[in-house]
Amino acid sequence: MKSRLTQTLAAASLVLGLLSCVQAADSDREDVHALLRAYQQVLNASDVGGVLKLYTKDGVFMAQHKPSAVGAHQLEAAYTAVFQAIDLNVEFDIVEVETIADDWAFARTNSTGTTTINATGDKIREGNQELFILQKVDGNWKIARYAFSTTNPRR
Repeated sequence: MKSRLTQTLAAASLVLGLLSCVQAADSDREDVHALLRAYQQVLNASDVGGVLKLYTKDGVFMAQHKPSAVGAHQLEAAYTAVFQAIDLNVEFDIVEVETIADDWAFARTNSTGTTTINATGDKIREGNQELFILQKVDGNWKIARYAFSTTNPRR
């Protein structure tokens, strides 16, 4: 009898532990989705300060055809240059979010929309695939590394 009770309690503890892990993973996934939606909003608003709040202090932005921007000062310079050159109106399709540790995750997205060239006012179709490496800092998910490449090459 005592053995059966011990086995039942052990099994219940295991199930509750697994449910807790699943709930934590679901919560992390929801938080990552919220981060990516926030990033989409600040991109579309050309909000450099908003972008910087979403990155880790040592974050890295790897834009196509550009050297990597590493750390807050380079991130600020890179996004300032981007937003001076173009206005974005994009929407992210979040394809994949995987938590790989308590404080690390990655996300893969596709984005579509339009880019307005500020110098000319010309609008062009925008299409990219993106990879985000995310780090949880003080309980909040942040962009640690971000790279993209076009799926709509210029003609």
